[in-house]
Amino acid sequence: MVGILDPFWEEKGYISPEEYSQFCNTTVPLARLEKRIFTEGETMTAKIEVAHFGKKSLQSIRPKWQLVENGVIISEGMLDQRDIPIGNAIQLGKVVYNFQNKNEPRKLSLKINIEKFENSWDIWVYPENQRIELKDVRVVENLDKSTLAYIQNGGKVLLSLGKGKVSSEMGGNIGVGFSSIFWNTAWTGGQKPHTLGILCDPSHPALKSFPSEYYSNWQWWDAMKYADALILDSLAINLKPIVRIIDDWVSNRNLALIFEARIGKGRIVVSGTDLVNNLASRPEARQLRFSLMQYMNSDTFKPNVDINPDDLIKVIK
Repeated sequence: MVGILDPFWEEKGYISPEEYSQFCNTTVPLARLEKRIFTEGETMTAKIEVAHFGKKSLQSIRPKWQLVENGVIISEGMLDQRDIPIGNAIQLGKVVYNFQNKNEPRKLSLKINIEKFENSWDIWVYPENQRIELKDVRVVENLDKSTLAYIQNGGKVLLSLGKGKVSSEMGGNIGVGFSSIFWNTAWTGGQKPHTLGILCDPSHPALKSFPSEYYSNWQWWDAMKYADALILDSLAINLKPIVRIIDDWVSNRNLALIFEARIGKGRIVVSGTDLVNNLASRPEARQLRFSLMQYMNSDTFKPNVDINPDDLIKVIK
């Protein structure tokens, strides 16, 4: 029931033995990073350490590092040779790398090898300045009469909400967290968080400029920190999110972080996370907004579910 194996001592499919042995082994390479999200032009400094609890110390070891993008090694090197005694947090050196301007978002992996032992860390690099063409898209934090008239007459709107902006009955009272529920809410007395991360289609055109897996990873931490969940059940039966927030199985609601819909002759993208404020210090929010705007300015932006504007207004606190 609990853990990495099922009652028959077979793996559940959450993680492969090879991946698990990276961080649970007699010898585990470690890296201390100040952050996982970088902008182009910034320099990554990773302090490399090792936890070694084998039968004996390791002699004359030269740790190797690699930066990998889409399976291709873009940079690599060796740390100084040394003996590794039995112990924890043994310092091995630093990896310093400057991310050059490519003007494109990308996911990289920092890999550290100590003989047959390997560990890796995902990092993301985003352009520092990407110009967002608003064109005919309005970005708003509320729905006034003017905005509703604009969208109903054929306009396009990005509605950016955020933590504390969604009404309780439409999701504002749901404890959204980057980390998942501990066990379930029924057994923890409603202890927060109430959710289990995100679920999305990485190939959705709205996420074309925001590299992602189908599940939560560190590039979603900011979005979840500044978000309220959006309950879609009362908006439309067949409304599917662009990015879903996974609800607890006890309540099993149709929750969204981001969804799209039609209102009258117009189209709208609604974001439960803040995509407006403090973007200079939130590169992942800036990049997510850019990706959504690129999508909304393209011919692929064709939501096929209609919602009532009066119902949407009820979402806003």
